[in-house]
Amino acid sequence: MATLNENEKATTIKEEPNYRGVRAMPFVIGNEAFEKLGTIGTSANLLVYLTTVFNMKSITATNIIYVFNGTCNFGTLFGAFLCDTYFGRYKTLGFASISSLLGMLVLTLTAAISTLHPPECGKEAGSICSGPTAFQLVFLFSSFVLLIIGASGIRPCNLAFGADQFNPNTESGRKGINSFFNWYYFTFTFAMMISITIIVYVQSDVNWGIGLGIPAFLMFLSCAFFFIGTRIYVKVKPEGSPLTSIAQVVVAAIKKRKLEFPDQPCLSMYTYMPANSINSKLPFTEQFRFLDKAALITKEDEINSDGSAVDSWRLCSMQRVEEVKCIVRVLPIWLAGTIYYIALVQQHTFGVFQALQSDRHSGIGRFEIPAASYTVFQMLCLTIWIPIYDRLVVPFLRKITKKETGITILQKVGIGLVISVFAMLVSGLVEKERRTVALTKPTLGLTRKGAISSLSGYWLVPQLAIVGLSEAFTIVGLVEFYYKQFPENMRSFGGSFSACGFAISSYLSSFLITVVHRITRNSAGENWLAEDLNKGRLEYYYYFIAVLELLNLGYFLVVARWYRYKGTADNNDHEVAMENLKPNKSAV
Repeated sequence: MATLNENEKATTIKEEPNYRGVRAMPFVIGNEAFEKLGTIGTSANLLVYLTTVFNMKSITATNIIYVFNGTCNFGTLFGAFLCDTYFGRYKTLGFASISSLLGMLVLTLTAAISTLHPPECGKEAGSICSGPTAFQLVFLFSSFVLLIIGASGIRPCNLAFGADQFNPNTESGRKGINSFFNWYYFTFTFAMMISITIIVYVQSDVNWGIGLGIPAFLMFLSCAFFFIGTRIYVKVKPEGSPLTSIAQVVVAAIKKRKLEFPDQPCLSMYTYMPANSINSKLPFTEQFRFLDKAALITKEDEINSDGSAVDSWRLCSMQRVEEVKCIVRVLPIWLAGTIYYIALVQQHTFGVFQALQSDRHSGIGRFEIPAASYTVFQMLCLTIWIPIYDRLVVPFLRKITKKETGITILQKVGIGLVISVFAMLVSGLVEKERRTVALTKPTLGLTRKGAISSLSGYWLVPQLAIVGLSEAFTIVGLVEFYYKQFPENMRSFGGSFSACGFAISSYLSSFLITVVHRITRNSAGENWLAEDLNKGRLEYYYYFIAVLELLNLGYFLVVARWYRYKGTADNNDHEVAMENLKPNKSAV
């Protein structure tokens, strides 16, 4: 077992060429694969579980899913803070894995024990359908709390913990990291495929107790794999949260807000940078100049013998100021990404409801595809397109643009935003056709929600495929954007940044459907998002999201034009080496 800081990690490579990574990778990958197999299938089918087993109304279940997913993602920020500041990635992952296991066990009990969920609803018209009791809801929500704690620790740490096992400063270490990322995404895709097909089928068509018990057992295997490798892992010591550094710059700038940038020799800019810093040195930029005051040296500021500031809450180096500027510049792009996610999450909620009231027979015998399994088409499109884009499209674009990446990261994100508008329009057209067929042609029976349209569920494939194509541009682009534009010591924080965008979009989606549900209610008590989609107008809601995404695209084009990539210069941002930085009043 090894416990290292970043500098020790860089030198240990001399003693261990592969940095234990090859030996540790099977345990890390095994933990990740079984964790995803255990949680993805459950979360994908949770909406169906709440509406069919707990007899919740569609609008209630949808809001719960949005809040649950949002809190899971938002919790990653808190999990990353605790990890970086106090516990380190190993302890955080271990605790979070156990919490996820307990959450899966409690959720399984809600299905396996009849007293922990409401009685089954009758399928006849006018039959009584009782909802969950207060005790049943408390027991159910306790499983959600445990799963949220688990997700908050696992999501921001798993990738970084795997990369910790290799040294990025050597060729073998870089190859090991690339191999780890390749296997990570392979297992992620594999887990998604298995979860939303086999596990979802067992849950929906065989037995919910068994269907939830399988993921719980897989989560147990995930914990077992993780702890078996304990003696092999490299454990990097926590070095403090980036949030603290950000807060120090902001506080120092506020404290010195009344100071002017001088040209007197008694005042200057603090340009200290630790020799052991893992961050690349950043040039001075003229954006957000008010933050530069955090680096003004006054008579009250004290400097240690090694050049560091005695009080980092009063004096911060220009390097740290520029690192905070990197994050501030990312915020407008992050907001555009957050609005984009709203289009994405609709397919995991209302897309499932569409499938429930469509003909889901596969054409092979009488096999009926589970409603939640249709999202596999979204993932398939993403999986197929990424290698095509990487191997064929990028080389072609490279010849035209003369850029190594073919197009810039923000151009890639923008293409995905354009596609998301079309995805929502197609979703609306498909829903309009599904509803028309349900109202004008013979139906295929009833669900608790309403009549099943004879329109094939395969009509949902185009909207899911287009959403998957949009993901391949925007989501992949944003992940790359956060990774490259954040300072090196803040890249784990960048991962949490992305998850927080998902969280806020889930909360916004919950808010939107609540508002739409109330505003569009007619005299008959129905609305656009009615319990029975045949009585609602879900297509109008999709068109509304399309307009929202179009406005978001316009906003993105403005902020993308304003954005300046880290470490680049242009005519408006005259960048100079920080050693030579001597600003005066005219520069303000």
